[in-house]
Amino acid sequence: MRPRTVDPTYVIDGVVHYCVANMPGAVPITSTYVLNNAILSGPLAIANQGWKKALSNDKHLLNGLNICQGKVTYKTVADDLGYKYTETNTLLMSS
Repeated sequence: MRPRTVDPTYVIDGVVHYCVANMPGAVPITSTYVLNNAILSGPLAIANQGWKKALSNDKHLLNGLNICQGKVTYKTVADDLGYKYTETNTLLMSS
């Protein structure tokens, strides 16, 4: 993608793309509502079920976990920073 200001549409492989920088900034109130609606289920699940059950029940929420109990649970982050990687399942199974 390549953000543009004059003509924000362009075609690649027969597909029309629209790309401008910071679209949410152009409609801040609307984008805030959209973002809240998109992510609110995660914090609510954690609050209602506890973090282990919520992450066990939602693979997308689990995929967002980077650090847990002082351990790095996201392989790319661990590799890039030189830390030991810990599988999330080992932390979800522990008491």
